[in-house]
Amino acid sequence: MTDLSPLRVALVGNPNCGKTAIFNQLTGSRQKVANYAGVTVERKAGRLVTPAGRRVQVLDLPGTYSLAATSPDEAVTRDVCRGIYKGEPAPDLLVSVVAATNLRLHLRFMLELRQLGRPMIVVLNMIDAISKQGLTIDIPRLQAELGVPVVTAVGIKRGGGQNILAALDAPPPPPPTPLPEGTDLHAEVRRLLALCVARTSERKQLFEDKLDRWVLHPVWGMLILFVLLFIMFQAVFSWAQPFMDMLDNGMKSLGDHVGALLPDGVLRSLVVDGIIAGAGTVIVFLPQILILFLWILALEESGYLPRAAFMLDKLMASAGLSGRSFIPLLSSFACAVPGIMSTRTIQNPRDRMVTIMIAPLMTCSARLPVYALLIGAFIPARHIAGLFNLQGLVLFGLYAAGILSALVVARVLKRRATTDEHPLLLELPNYRLPGLQSLSIELWQRARIFLSRVGTIIVTLSVLMWALSSFPAPPAGATGPAIDYSLAGRIGHLMLPFFQFIGFNWQICVALIPGLAAREVAVSALATVYSVGASEADAASQLAPLLSAQWSLATAFSLLAWYVYAPQCFSTLAVIRRETGSWRLVWISTAYLFGMAYAASFLAYHITRLISG
Repeated sequence: MTDLSPLRVALVGNPNCGKTAIFNQLTGSRQKVANYAGVTVERKAGRLVTPAGRRVQVLDLPGTYSLAATSPDEAVTRDVCRGIYKGEPAPDLLVSVVAATNLRLHLRFMLELRQLGRPMIVVLNMIDAISKQGLTIDIPRLQAELGVPVVTAVGIKRGGGQNILAALDAPPPPPPTPLPEGTDLHAEVRRLLALCVARTSERKQLFEDKLDRWVLHPVWGMLILFVLLFIMFQAVFSWAQPFMDMLDNGMKSLGDHVGALLPDGVLRSLVVDGIIAGAGTVIVFLPQILILFLWILALEESGYLPRAAFMLDKLMASAGLSGRSFIPLLSSFACAVPGIMSTRTIQNPRDRMVTIMIAPLMTCSARLPVYALLIGAFIPARHIAGLFNLQGLVLFGLYAAGILSALVVARVLKRRATTDEHPLLLELPNYRLPGLQSLSIELWQRARIFLSRVGTIIVTLSVLMWALSSFPAPPAGATGPAIDYSLAGRIGHLMLPFFQFIGFNWQICVALIPGLAAREVAVSALATVYSVGASEADAASQLAPLLSAQWSLATAFSLLAWYVYAPQCFSTLAVIRRETGSWRLVWISTAYLFGMAYAASFLAYHITRLISG
C-alpha cells in the first residue's frame, strides 16, 4: 500500500529560476503570505492535494545563489534548508528548481543543496525553451549522475507542474550521497554539462539577442524604459475608467438599497454614511491599483526588470546607489512596505539604509485614490495632441517628482559615504511571456489584501470619522453647519493655524489624521466631513464636483504636493524600525518627509495663486 502521509516541501532555487511560478502552479489560490518570525522576509506557504490524495504543504523560500549567505533573506533559505531555523521544522523534501536555460549557473547551487544530504528532487523548469538554444538534455543520464529524481516543468503554462505532482505522489527519495569533501562544484557542473547536454542545432536565440541590443542600448534602452513607464501611468486612468464606473454604480445601488431598508436615525447614518460611504469611496479605485500592479508584475515575469535595473545603474550611481536599488524602489510604487523589505537583497549596508530612507518617496498605490480624486476634480479629461491623456500626464508628473526627489535625497545622504562601491552583477533571465494564471493569482492576492484593508482598517477609521463628525450634536438654536460643533470640526480648527499657510482648510486637516494609518482613507474622510453619503449617490463621484466648487486650484495642487512627500502610513514607519532596528532613522524619515511635504505644498500653493491670480 502506498504511503500517502502528509508532506512538507520547500521550493529552493536561484533568483529567476521560475520558482514562484511553480509555487503558484501547484498551490493556486490556496496560499498565504506572511513573514518569517523575527525577520521581515516574505514567505509564501501554500497547500495542495496530489492526484493520489496526499496532502502537501509547500514553502516558497527566498531565491539565493549560494548557501554561503551574504544577505538576511539568503540566511533564511540556508537555515530552513539545513533544518536549523528557529520555529520552523525541517522540510521533508527539498524541491530544487533549476532553470533549464541556464544550467551552468543553477546546477552549482543545486549541488550545494545536494551536499546537505536531505531528500530532494530536481525540477528542470522552462524545459520548453531549451530547444530555442539548440540544445537537448539527457534527463535519465542527469538523474543517474545526480542520484536524485529529475522532473521537467513549465511553470508559466497551465498543467506545467504535472510531473512535479507525480513525483510528490511517489515515495520520498532517499537522501543523496554527498560528493567527497573538497569537490570543486564548478568542475562538477562542467562535467555534468559535458555528459548530459548536447547541441543539436545552431542557437535559435537570435531574436532575444537583437532585442537586448535595443533594450540595453544606453540611449534607446532608456527611451524604451521611459515609454513603458509613461504608458503604465496613462493606463492607470484610461483602462480603469469602465471598471470604476461599474463599481460606482454598484456602491450607489447598495447604499440606496440599505438606506431604504433602515429607518431614519443614527443607525441608518452609521451604516450608510459611515460604513458604505467610507468603504465605497476607496473601493472604486481598486481597478487603478490593480492595473498598476498588473504592469509591475508583467514587467517582472517577462524578464525585463533586471534589464531595467542594469540600464539605470549609471543613473542610480549619480545618487550614490547602484542598479540593485531599482527593484526595491519599483516595488515601492505598489507599496513601500514590501519595497523596504526587499532591500534585504542589497549587500552594501549604507546602500540598503539609503534605499530604505527614500523608498517612501516612491508613490505607493495607496496614494492613487487621493491623486485620482483631485486630478479628476481639477484637471479636465482632455487629450493633448489627440494622443496623450492630460490627467495621465499630471499623474506621471507626480510620480516623476517623487523619483527625482528621491535621487536628490539619496545623493545628500550618500555625500559623506566612505564605503567602496561594488560593480553591479545581475543575471539577465531569458525573455518570456508572463503566464496568465500566475498574473491572475498575484492580482487576486493584491485585491484580497486591499479588500481586507477596506473591511478592517478603512471601515474602522471611516466609522471613527463618522462618529467624530456626528457628535456632539449642535446645541439648540445653532445656525452654523452641524459638523462645526462636532469633535472633528474642533480638531480641524485647532490644526488650521499651522496649515492655513499652505492653503489647507479645516476639512483637509481632519482628513490628514486617519491618512496616517492608511493613505487612501483620506478620500473617505473628506467624504465624511463634507457630509457626502452613499445614500445620495456614489460618494466618490459626488465628492469631486463638490471639491472643485469649494476649493481653489492652488489648494488642490498644494494637497497633491503634500501627498508626494508626506510622512508615510504607520505600517511603513513600523517596517523601517523593524528593518533598521533604529528609532532614530524612523524619526529622521518622518521629519525630513514632513519638512519636504510642507515646503512643497507652500511653494505649490503660492506659485499657483501667483499664476492663476
